[in-house]
Amino acid sequence: MNPESIHKMQSQFDTLAQQHPDEPQVEFWFARDLQEPLGYARWENFQTAIRRAIESCESTGYEVGNHFRGVTKMVPLGSGSERPVNDFMLTRYACYLIAQNGDPRKEPIAFAQSYFALQTRKQELIEERLEWMRRMEAREKLRASEKTLSENIYERGVDDSGFARIRSKGDAALFGGHPTQAMKEKFGITKTRPLADFLPTLTIAAKNLATEMTNHNVQQDDLQGEHAITKEHVQNNTSVRQMLGERGIQPESLPPAEDIKKLERRVKRDEKKLEKDAGRLPDEGNQV
Repeated sequence: MNPESIHKMQSQFDTLAQQHPDEPQVEFWFARDLQEPLGYARWENFQTAIRRAIESCESTGYEVGNHFRGVTKMVPLGSGSERPVNDFMLTRYACYLIAQNGDPRKEPIAFAQSYFALQTRKQELIEERLEWMRRMEAREKLRASEKTLSENIYERGVDDSGFARIRSKGDAALFGGHPTQAMKEKFGITKTRPLADFLPTLTIAAKNLATEMTNHNVQQDDLQGEHAITKEHVQNNTSVRQMLGERGIQPESLPPAEDIKKLERRVKRDEKKLEKDAGRLPDEGNQV
């Protein structure tokens, strides 16, 4: 395919994308809109590719209805009237599967395989970045609340070593008897790295809630000394653990999350690679 044809097809696929009326962030394509651009003259032949794509979707374990949704559309007739026709609303992943199951001898299919693969990967990166941002936000909140706690207890006669003991005993209450170092050993974390950098977002938020409760009560009740503040922090972490337990969640049983620093580096690296790939959609020698 020459560059002009590639640009034309890319623009066509971009133009055919639509936004879901109830969820504007959800992008989809109508199958009948894609039929001709993908090189299918007859709807019956295109349906064969769609059926194979649906089978592929089922085999991967994804919910077919989330990606292939049957709909009825009204199409105009030459007389000015309309008649109903069957169609499909397709997510970018569904479009990718259709391209993968189409006739690779068709140039539009070969192009679409790369186009929708890139679009699918783009969505994956967006979702991964959103999850990383949620986790980073929770981590920053915990970092801020622990800094406030450290400042509060320093003013009340507790040094850095005392703060570490208070936090460790709070962790033991939250993690069912496992203090900070025990959780690090459980997850294979080096002593120099913070436990929170390897916790899932839910657990980070739980630690932050308990710490904010401790900050509030330390100031409100003017608690003094390591013993009183430790007792308060343990009680708050115990309360948070009980709340999670009522929903069937045991923080110590949740698997560790990826090192938040490594995740940040990978997200940024993948974004750069995606930007580079987006600038070189496939030609004849670079097809998926």
